[in-house]
Amino acid sequence: MTKADLIESVYLTTGFSKKESAAIVEMVFDLMKSTLEEGEKIKIAGFGNFVVKEKASRRGRNPQTGSEIEISARKILTFKPSQVLKVAINENS
Repeated sequence: MTKADLIESVYLTTGFSKKESAAIVEMVFDLMKSTLEEGEKIKIAGFGNFVVKEKASRRGRNPQTGSEIEISARKILTFKPSQVLKVAINENS
């Protein structure tokens, strides 16, 4: 599913115009993005949790040359689905 598909789905289910539906979807994504940029967790009941985690710098190896390199510290985004979502996904299997 793409962003365009989400906009179309909001348009069909709510009765808002396509322009309004696009604005709603865009606002939700912008809000989620800014919340995660601030390092806050997003919990959506019945769906899951989005969490930003810190990864420390570490030593790694270049697989082509075998030489050691430094992998810099960075932030990563993780998603943990809720039990409700896990059950819903596995019911249809």
